[in-house]
Amino acid sequence: MSSEDPKKADKEVQAMDQENKDEILQHFSTFKDYLGDQVRKGEKLNLSEKGLAQGAKRVSDYLNKHEEPRNREEKVLHELWQETENDEEKDTFARLLVRLAQQTND
Repeated sequence: MSSEDPKKADKEVQAMDQENKDEILQHFSTFKDYLGDQVRKGEKLNLSEKGLAQGAKRVSDYLNKHEEPRNREEKVLHELWQETENDEEKDTFARLLVRLAQQTND
C-alpha cells in the first residue's frame, strides 16, 4: 500500500468548485465515470482495496452530509447509506462502490 493519504479524496471533493461538482453529480453515469477515474488513480498509487474503500467511504460521508441527490440513482445510494447502522456496513457499502467504479475501468 502506498503512503498516500486516503483522506485526500474528501479533501479533493471539498476543494472542488461548485460548477465542477454540479457537472459530476448531475448524471449518475458522469458520477460513476468520475468515481472510476479516482479509483484508477488510487490503483496507480498502489492503494490497497481497503485504502480505496476508505476513500469511497469518506466521499460518501461527505456527499451524504453536504449534497442533495440529483437523480434517482444517487437518491437510492443516499438512502442506502443512511440505512447503514455501523462502520462495518459502511465499509461493505464503500467496497461495493469501489467495485462498481472499477467496472467503468474495464
